[in-house]
Amino acid sequence: MILFASTIVEKDGKVLLTHRSNTGYHDGKYALPGGHINEGETLKEAARRETLEEVGVRVEDLDLAHVIHINGEDDELVGFIFKANSWDGEPRNMEPDKCDEVAWYGFDELPENTAPYARLAVQETRAGRLYSELHWA
Repeated sequence: MILFASTIVEKDGKVLLTHRSNTGYHDGKYALPGGHINEGETLKEAARRETLEEVGVRVEDLDLAHVIHINGEDDELVGFIFKANSWDGEPRNMEPDKCDEVAWYGFDELPENTAPYARLAVQETRAGRLYSELHWA
């Protein structure tokens, strides 16, 4: 089972998304800043680290917003989605080898090619639901 942490960074009713490329996972799709949790790292530490590494935004005040259990092609994944209550920095692409765009999108206007887990996590978070499952029979 793979654990990952992602962050919902919000501004003016929009969410910050990255457009993945050259990663081997959801390439060509939009996703929330996030990634795998390292050994010895807390969930919040992983969310903070990944957000800073990917989009140059420093987040300190995080709340758990959603948990998503995914039946993936090769493995099960559990994602912990945090909401940044406050953040510092100007979002920018910090990993051009893994991402070709960082952009703001309205919560109700996510791109058609948003990764299914990211779309579901955003929708369920907005609806106030803490847990969802994806790709289970």
